[in-house]
Amino acid sequence: MSATKSLSALAKAGFLNASSYDKHRPSYPAEAVDKLLAALHLAGKAGAKVVDLAAGTGKFTEILAARPEKFDILAVEPHDEMRAELERKTLPGVRVVNGTATSIPAASKSIDGLIAAQAWHWFSNRDSLEEIHRVLKPGGYFGVIWNAEDYNSPKDWTPRTQGEGKLKDIIWRYDDKQPRFRHGVWRKVLEDKEQHPILFSQPLEENLVPFTKVLSPSAVWDRFHTLSQIAIQQGKELEDTKAEVAEILKGDGVEKTEDGEITLHGHTYFAWARALPTESE
Repeated sequence: MSATKSLSALAKAGFLNASSYDKHRPSYPAEAVDKLLAALHLAGKAGAKVVDLAAGTGKFTEILAARPEKFDILAVEPHDEMRAELERKTLPGVRVVNGTATSIPAASKSIDGLIAAQAWHWFSNRDSLEEIHRVLKPGGYFGVIWNAEDYNSPKDWTPRTQGEGKLKDIIWRYDDKQPRFRHGVWRKVLEDKEQHPILFSQPLEENLVPFTKVLSPSAVWDRFHTLSQIAIQQGKELEDTKAEVAEILKGDGVEKTEDGEITLHGHTYFAWARALPTESE
């Protein structure tokens, strides 16, 4: 089966407009990136071999490529349109390849660190974990990172404004069967004490960094519309969602600047674990 065919139908459709995704999705705060790379023992490691798994259009790849360590980066992405968007960037030290979490085109025990940015929830299963463990050097680290706006956060995270809470209600209203960061299902395989062998250190280590972003109301919609369950909407459903978002942003329950721009709040969450030796090693 090809890498593209292994994608879920929702992922294929939801990320079809790769240029819009790349334009409107946020990058990652420098503080969060620095802390994650330090935790993965990649900070300061010149020329380290790093896999950016499910690299998408390269929002995180760009950050890795700009680092002073001059990492040797393998950006793995199965979605054709998103991979093409990343390839157009011609980032230094980056090789872009077609692949999946269960078929990473890298030699066994060859990678210093592997990162899944805004993506682990799509393939958080044992098969993927075994493949990630295969390519990592003994003692190498696996890291995950997400930008989670208050409106796209777990149910037990409290939005900082009433308006963002209403936007969050929309996201949960259109929730589907595909687990995402906000559901927390992605943790299970990393914290399963019954699995054999246990491939990564437990408990999972984690941290988060708050962020804010000031956007025009139209830019808020553009960002909101990149979420896959909203991106696949069409016709009246899409029109109704857009109108509801616009009405929320006009209200008093959002934080606005004097120019009428909207302040969005969120957290960049990241976690990591170390590859453990198995009985055969």
